[in-house]
Amino acid sequence: MLTVETRQAIHPEHARTLDTAGLRRHFLAADMFRPGEIRLIYTHYDRFVMGAAVPDGAALTLDRVEETKTPSFLDRREMGIVNVGAAGTVTAGGKTYALARGDVLYLGAGTGAVSFAGRGRFYIVSCPAHRSLPARLVTIADSKEVRLGAAETSNKRTINQFIHPLVMESCQLVLGYTTLEDGSVWNTIPSHVHDRRMEAYLYFGMDEAARVLHLMGEPQETRHLFIANEEGALSPPWSIHSGAGIGSYTFIWAMAGDNVDYTDMDFIQPADLR
Repeated sequence: MLTVETRQAIHPEHARTLDTAGLRRHFLAADMFRPGEIRLIYTHYDRFVMGAAVPDGAALTLDRVEETKTPSFLDRREMGIVNVGAAGTVTAGGKTYALARGDVLYLGAGTGAVSFAGRGRFYIVSCPAHRSLPARLVTIADSKEVRLGAAETSNKRTINQFIHPLVMESCQLVLGYTTLEDGSVWNTIPSHVHDRRMEAYLYFGMDEAARVLHLMGEPQETRHLFIANEEGALSPPWSIHSGAGIGSYTFIWAMAGDNVDYTDMDFIQPADLR
């Protein structure tokens, strides 16, 4: 079963007028991981797609998606897949890839139908691509590891870069994830914006009762979302990126836009937030 929801781009002046329900309707990505289903959110932020496939023991295939008006979803797109569950497989382009928890698979434009099987819980991101690049399975051991922050500022964390220029080539998709160490809660401090790229988040590895306070909005007009395990957020280019969580958690970040420069961000110091 395939379900696709379309999200329109929201102007920051419109965002200022939204109540909690409105913010969650436009920017929260919830209820993506349903057993036996593929559920996608098609956004008008750089035509970015985020979603999930949960085969639950029976194979699921992603091929034609009406919203793209192409014979196959990946005809003019690239895709990143992260397994946040138990072991599973992805079959694409005539090859089957085994993904353990935390592994990332990149698929280039023109790959064709993509099938998901096993007990994996597969997070999916996709954006338009101007050329076809080779598929690649990137394990945690293959990723580029960066350690940042400090216990004193409650943001000691490990960043693993997967679909990233230091690891592999993509068209415009950049993806990795950040894991907070015990006792640290802030996932990105100071906050930042990058007007040249949108960004999407998925939080996972959280206790059922835990929540992340995800900060968004313009630096002088901040807003927030409370986000549960295996839920995400859409961050427009005008929005700050930051948040704090209860207990341990990991978040997957994925970006699309004008460049693939991970360091291309404009920092906003806490004293300048409102």
